[in-house]
Amino acid sequence: MRFHKLFRLIPTLAVLLLCGCAALQHDGPAAPQTLTILHTNDHHGRFWKNSKGEYGLAARKTVVDRVRAEAAAGGGHVLLLDAGDVNTGVPESDMLDAEPDIRGMNAMGYDAMAVGNHEFDNPLNVLRRQQGWMNFPLLAANIYDASGQRLFPAYHLFRLPGLTVAVFGLTTETTAIVGNPEHIRGLTFRPAVDEARELVPQLRRQADVVVALTHLGYAESELPGMPQTGSEILARAVPGIDVIVDGHSHTRLDAPVLENGTVIVQAGEYGRYVGRVDLLVEGGRVRLTGGSLLPVNLGGEAVPEDPDMLALLAPFQEKGQGALRTVIGHAAGDFVADRAVMRSTQTALGYLTCRAVMDKTGADAVVMNSGGIRAGLAAGPITYKDVLTVKPFGNIVCTVDMTGAELAEYLLLTASLPPGSGGFAQYGGVGFTLRGGRVDDVVVNGAPLEAGRMYTVATDNYLAAGGDGYPRVDNLQGFVNTGFTDADVLRAYIARHSPLDPAAYAPTGAVRRE
Repeated sequence: MRFHKLFRLIPTLAVLLLCGCAALQHDGPAAPQTLTILHTNDHHGRFWKNSKGEYGLAARKTVVDRVRAEAAAGGGHVLLLDAGDVNTGVPESDMLDAEPDIRGMNAMGYDAMAVGNHEFDNPLNVLRRQQGWMNFPLLAANIYDASGQRLFPAYHLFRLPGLTVAVFGLTTETTAIVGNPEHIRGLTFRPAVDEARELVPQLRRQADVVVALTHLGYAESELPGMPQTGSEILARAVPGIDVIVDGHSHTRLDAPVLENGTVIVQAGEYGRYVGRVDLLVEGGRVRLTGGSLLPVNLGGEAVPEDPDMLALLAPFQEKGQGALRTVIGHAAGDFVADRAVMRSTQTALGYLTCRAVMDKTGADAVVMNSGGIRAGLAAGPITYKDVLTVKPFGNIVCTVDMTGAELAEYLLLTASLPPGSGGFAQYGGVGFTLRGGRVDDVVVNGAPLEAGRMYTVATDNYLAAGGDGYPRVDNLQGFVNTGFTDADVLRAYIARHSPLDPAAYAPTGAVRRE
């Protein structure tokens, strides 16, 4: 979820430097102390550099080590924090449950990580295994199990020489909607603001600096009916937080933002940048003295890769590469998956994924969410890795029988999800016009909808269980879990129908929103 509010995001650093953060409620350290917070967020499996040589944990470690050396020379302290979503995005990582990413974070010396919504892309036993790999605490104050106990530690106190820092975690409540329903069953995501209001006064009595490590998003929730849980809202609602290290919205804040006496930072996505915040703790107050984003091989001076990190990660990168490199088909042109376009209109790639499901299941209609499509297909050879990058979640194709009247209602509910959200629907086999809170002129496979006729509708298990705000259908009579993963269905279709011409899948205007 990316928000483009640049006119609000980057107040001048000069203004920030004149403003102190929230006052402490105790005497503070005996002598002035400096604290540098390094931060990342929304890593999404990018442990290895991309084809352009950008980012990757080996170069990130070099950036981090340089700052640590600088701080140590000046007698300062450093904390390295991540604001969540280590999972989902790159096949080499996804196939290994993000083990290379976590092992690399251990080697880099991360101090804490917030639980992101994509940590629930896997079953809880996988998340627990990932937690066991971590040499750092995984924090979330507002996630509770069925017994009413917190699922993760709420906070961690870092007792540094002459300075105590409290870091507490928060996870977006929208995980209850966007998380995989099968993996979050029995869990409660309590309002982040309520949890913070309870925790912050306690932490202020114990620590010189209070940091909220949050996977909330810079701006408000994109889902209708959900509370506004962005980091801006948190800062306004809960005084006493010195710094909010945020994630989830993939927002690149080039400089820290001051909101109600709280510094808010976020470092974009994928480890393209390491964020840096410099603080001075003196006289019972925490003051911002600097902040920026440090690019990781995005141009300019090249950052060398740490050789020990490369040696650690290389075996993971090579594991399974033979299968991933296998060419399964060809594209005659680009199937574009630009995030802003994919989540606001019907696209050739959206229809291709729906067409593949129709071909596999024989369904009359297919409804898929745009958020389930994570990358495009470039012209030329298509490998299995390319397909897994497009569809990385491993969702299972499902079908359900509906009457024409039920299908019309289903189309209305799915088409009403807002543009810009991951729930924005891509369709196959149907056409209609959404106007005035209803769907008109519905056609299925070119024929007018018949209210009493039975139709087979395909989607995936995530959406069928109510994910992304979709109406739940996995409890209806005639529901079938096919057992076919969406990526394998797409791979098989590509293999049978190559070369693929994007023009053959281009939107025809059959789905209209007025």
